[in-house]
Amino acid sequence: MAKQQTGGERHWYAIHTYSGYENAVSRNLKQRIDSLGMQDRIFDVVVPTEKKIRVKGGKRVTEEERIYPGYVLVDMIVTDESWYVVRNTPRVTGFVGSGTQPVPLRKDELDALMNRMQSDTPKHKMDLSVDDIVTIVDGPFKDLEGKIGEVDEDRGKIKVLVSMFGRETPVELDFLQVKKV
Repeated sequence: MAKQQTGGERHWYAIHTYSGYENAVSRNLKQRIDSLGMQDRIFDVVVPTEKKIRVKGGKRVTEEERIYPGYVLVDMIVTDESWYVVRNTPRVTGFVGSGTQPVPLRKDELDALMNRMQSDTPKHKMDLSVDDIVTIVDGPFKDLEGKIGEVDEDRGKIKVLVSMFGRETPVELDFLQVKKV
């Protein structure tokens, strides 16, 4: 069992779960907190996600994507009872830490993660990387093939090196304007 945290301090902890079951673990843990009356020791359960833009069927779709697959964050005071409630939730494999003693997230890690989760501007999810061969499907360079030289996921832009007039010319395009060969 875990030892009582010094001073019974409230911290955020990461728990490891089976990948793909993060939302189920979150729901189960919240139900256990309510049914076992642990609201005074376990305050919040969060599955870290962020908005991503991806292309499905030629259209931009905004989706929630897990930032850390296989992990759920818990805001709690570690006591023997609260540790037991979290640890024995179905599909929880353990706390992140050494042995049975969970290690709290550092404040700077937590702040960066919370800012990433609360960002209103979605990131672009591209299945493209440098040196991939692509065909341009839209714009003045339509039907030309080229090699990706740069990928800027934040802006959703890529630089494609297109062979024109016997030399490679970099062309900046939106990631929707190309298709992987």
